[in-house]
Amino acid sequence: MHVQEWLETVPAVSIYILVGVVIGLESLGIPLPGEIVLVSSALLASQHGDINPWVLGACATAGAIIGDSIGYAIGRKGGRPLLAWLGGKFPKHFGEANIAMAERSFEKWGMWAVFFGRFVALLRIFAGPLAGVLRMPYWKFAIANVFGGILWAGGTTAVIYSVGVVAEAWLKRFSWLGLVLAVVVGLTSMLVLKSRAKKAAARAEAQAAAGAATPGTAPEPVGATAD
Repeated sequence: MHVQEWLETVPAVSIYILVGVVIGLESLGIPLPGEIVLVSSALLASQHGDINPWVLGACATAGAIIGDSIGYAIGRKGGRPLLAWLGGKFPKHFGEANIAMAERSFEKWGMWAVFFGRFVALLRIFAGPLAGVLRMPYWKFAIANVFGGILWAGGTTAVIYSVGVVAEAWLKRFSWLGLVLAVVVGLTSMLVLKSRAKKAAARAEAQAAAGAATPGTAPEPVGATAD
């Protein structure tokens, strides 16, 4: 079942909690589809009035900020042995190559890596724990974490919700056009099939008539032996 189809069966409060928890767990270092859940929920909110986009955005933002903060604390306490352990558990996400790439990003960009890491799936998982492992000053981390969380979670919710509302209004406005197009395509297909069927039947009748008009060769009689 698609994520959005499943979300349609869940009460609004559960969706708020789900979004906050999934994004929070992803931010603290657990590879989960936080962005997919957020986008699906924002689209769902644009189509169903029961889900408040402001509450949804607030829950997503809170989950992002809190999850990153917990990830920072865990990374600061666990250090590099934590990264080695995560590499054993999740080699696809915490392999040596990915960790090296994330470290280079942190060395080059510092707190901006935490900020912009929100918008990159891999760095979004790494940002909190790796900032703690690398002993980034907490005040720098906190500033980047808060502003990055607000811009990513809140901004994504607002943009996807707005796009969903506009798309739904457009589809409703031009739904008659889709109906007319479907009818035209259906009639055209039916006429083409009928025309081809008539041509095939005519060819078959012509071949049958030609075969009947051509006299068949009489079977050769068994000759009597000449006297």
